[in-house]
This record gives sequence, structure tokens and C-alpha cells, in this order.
Amino acid sequence: MTSPPEAFRRHSLPVWLHALAAGCVACALALTGALAAASDAPHDTLRIGSKRFTESYILAQVLAQTVAARTGATPEVLQGLGNTAIVYEALRSGSIDLYPEYTGTISLEILKSKTPMSMDAMNKALAPLGLGVAIPLGFNDGYALAMRAAQAQRLHIISLSDLAQHPELKLGLSNEFIGRADGWKGLAQRYGFKQVPTGLDHGLAYTALAKKQIDVTDIYTTDAKIAQLGLRVLQDNLHYFPRYDAVVLYRLDVPTRFPKAWAALQTLAGSIDEHAMIAMNARAELQGVPFKVIAQDHLKGTPAPTNAAADTAKITVANAPDAAQRGFWSKLFGPDLARLTWQHLALVAISVGVAMLLAIPLAVLVFPHPQLRMLVLAATGLLQTVPSLAMLAILISVMGVIGVMPALVALMLYALLPIMRNTTAGLAEVPQGLRLAGQALGMTRAQRLRYIELPLALPTILAGVRIATSISIGTATIAAFIGAGGYGERIVTGLALNDNQLLLAGALPATALALLSEVLFEVVERGIRRRRG
Repeated sequence: MTSPPEAFRRHSLPVWLHALAAGCVACALALTGALAAASDAPHDTLRIGSKRFTESYILAQVLAQTVAARTGATPEVLQGLGNTAIVYEALRSGSIDLYPEYTGTISLEILKSKTPMSMDAMNKALAPLGLGVAIPLGFNDGYALAMRAAQAQRLHIISLSDLAQHPELKLGLSNEFIGRADGWKGLAQRYGFKQVPTGLDHGLAYTALAKKQIDVTDIYTTDAKIAQLGLRVLQDNLHYFPRYDAVVLYRLDVPTRFPKAWAALQTLAGSIDEHAMIAMNARAELQGVPFKVIAQDHLKGTPAPTNAAADTAKITVANAPDAAQRGFWSKLFGPDLARLTWQHLALVAISVGVAMLLAIPLAVLVFPHPQLRMLVLAATGLLQTVPSLAMLAILISVMGVIGVMPALVALMLYALLPIMRNTTAGLAEVPQGLRLAGQALGMTRAQRLRYIELPLALPTILAGVRIATSISIGTATIAAFIGAGGYGERIVTGLALNDNQLLLAGALPATALALLSEVLFEVVERGIRRRRG
């Protein structure tokens, strides 16, 4: 085999880059293997999930702290996992063991019953799925539509039938409510609504209503902002909505796997009434008290106002941090910053590392075949068109788990296109004369690739990795929607609480991380340019 000439060897891939690439590959493989093993390992800790709205966050903490206080074992709480479909899939697949749910949602949305079901009927229908419902917590949190009271008074709107007579009013409804079996579609048929609603996040809908960007939104009847914003809850005069009594939806093996925890949870039956739940929601949404503190105070028996629905602004915050301590800077540099930074870095590094492992060799393989190259690039481009939340939902269904693994796969799939496209573009920019010169010198295809083509294409390939990293840093915030951590935890919680400071406390570190990655890539590119100069 002919050795490459010194002129070509001087411009080959630098040794430090080989070492760096090998280290990244080894770390990515090791971490991916460890995460896969962890996802397959049996869990001996009770895992409690929650949906992505204030009340569900609080109830999950109430459940967890009750177990911890009575058994000494602290459950794992996976907060803000998303809407009903995602949390239910997490329960069904065994990624969580239980979560707070509502009877109306179970019977109409999960079991697809056309009429509300009793607890016994729900348990009979859930048993073949390995699930059960138990522990009625003591309050009903139903759906309703609400609008500004002054506007309702002016238009003489008291009920939903009255609202149907005003098709000019703009409806902004939560995305989940629009898609639910017991949501907008059935409600529109029952009352004859002609409006086409705009989909909004539940937390943002209140802001839109207050700023008069919409006229009507869907609410939970225990929401704290009903009284604060002066809203009128419209009467369901045709009785469309069923009762949504808060219960625990659980896997049937929980009582045998965690008998002490299950016995502790039984003590919560009937322990929360509607006024208490409204008061707890108000402390979170109006006063910024952490969910853990709210749950702790409730379990300690901290008294709540007797008329929480009408006087939420005067609720006393017991044992809560000082308001100044809960300001923006304390949220930005909170104790969770190091943990969230590590999680975010791991998600980005592993997903981009694995994408490089797949994309660069595949691009090299298909480059000499134009039709195959076009087909592969089109396939990776198609992945980019799939909305991120839809991608996560698909992966959860396919993989049967939530958390880190589907998040990593989603981020890896999104990172493929820029790396593949830039690798093929870089190879295409290599002058044909240099390829022929290498061939004339007796270099093999592998030697030409190593000493001529890849070194010359390296800046373009690195630019693709740079783009993929920036995309991954931003997209990784969605990982929090399925319990994978990262800065998105703050963003998800901020959306649930409509807390702009918390949203910013999640967005700014992600932005800083993206800027830092740009600086690092710029340093690497300058090093490559100096070496070639």
C-alpha cells in the first residue's frame, strides 16, 4: 500500500480532532447504554406523575409527601409530563405508577364512554389494562367556559345557550380541550356553537382574556384566577359537562409492590374540598409559593380562608419564602440550576454525538450515488417537518417509555439533517483535480477520503455540527414535557403558572448555552484555519 505524500499528510485531520471525536463517540455510547439500561431496570421507588397545570403539580406533591411522611421512603415525582394522552401512556407503559386524574376524564376521554361512569364501572373497564381508580380526594374540578364579567353583563350572557347566540365573540380554548372527546366538539354540537376557537396554552389563555385578545376561554372550576380577573363562569344549562371528581389512577400492582405507600395514600380520601383546592391553586398562581411548600402546608393543616373563591387575593402565605427572595434573580440562580444545566448538556451532547455517528458515515456512503443521496437527504429533511411534540408522542407510543430515551431519539433525529447535508456539501466542494492527483499517486479510496476529502470538507462538516448543536439546545427544552429534565422544566412550570419570570429563567440559560457553544465552535474553526494557513 502506498503511503500518502507529506503534502497531503500535513493537511489531514489533526490528531487532537481524532482524539476528540473518539472521546465524544465513547462518551455518547457509554451514556446511551447506561440510560438504556436504567430505563430497562426494575424500579423499587414509587413514581408519581402529574399533568402540566397547577393543580396537578400540587396534587402530585400532596401524594408524594403523604407517602414520604408515613413510610420514610421518598417517591420520585415526574412533574408536568404533558396532557392526558402523554401521562396516561406513561402510566400504561409503566414509566410511572400513579397520578392524580379526574373521573370525567377517565370515563369520557380515556375509556371513550359516551356517558359518565361510576367508580365500579371504571374499575371493571380499566382492569384488563392493568389499571385501577381509587382514593376520591374530595372535590370536583369540572370544565366550564368563562368570560369577562363586565362583557357578559353588557351582552346579557349568563349561560352557554346565551353564548351560542353571539357568534361574533372570539373563543380561545386550551389545545387539550379542543381535542378531547368530552371537550369542544361535543360542546359545540350540544349548544350549536358556530365559532372556530383558537388553540392556546391553558396558562396563557387567562392573559389573553385579561388583555381582551379573546372573549371566552375554558377554565377549571377550581382555578384561582376566576375571582382575581373578575370572570363570569357560564352556566352549563344543557348539562353537557359531567363531574370531574379528583381521584388516583394507578397500576394494579402498586398495592402489592408498595403496600405501605398505598396504605398511606388511603388516608387522603376526602381530605381536600373545593375551597381548599382553590386556595392552594391561588398560592401557586397568585403568590408564587412553590408546589412543595403548598403541599406541605396543606398536610400540616395550615388554615385556608373560608371563602377562597371570592377572596383569593387575601390568602395568607404561611411558611412561604419572602416575596423578594422569590424574585427573578432567585429563580434564575435557583438551587436547581446546576441540575438542569447538567441535564440539558447531557441531552444535547449525547443526541448530537449519536447524530454525528450516524450522519457523517452515511453521508460519506451515499455521496458517490446522487439518487441515493437525494433520497436520504429527503428522508432526513422530512423528519424536520414533524412537530416536536408530535414526534415525542409518536416515540413514547413506539418505545413504550417516557423520559430521557424518547427525548434523546427525537433530538438525534432533528440533528441528522444539518450534519448530513453539510457533510455531502463539503465533499462536493473538494476539487476534482485533488481527487485525481491522489488517485495518480496510488492512494486508495480510504486514503483519499482520510487525507484529501474529509480534511477539505471539515470546515463545512463542522458548520453542520454547529447548526445541529444550536438546534438541539433550543429543541431540548421540550424534553421537560415528558419528564426528561433540562431548562424546559422552568419553562413548562412557568407556562402552567403563567409566570413570565420563571419562563425567562428557563429561556436565558438556554440562550447562554447556545452562545457558549457558538464561541467554542468559533475557537475550533479558527484553530483549523490557523493550522492550514
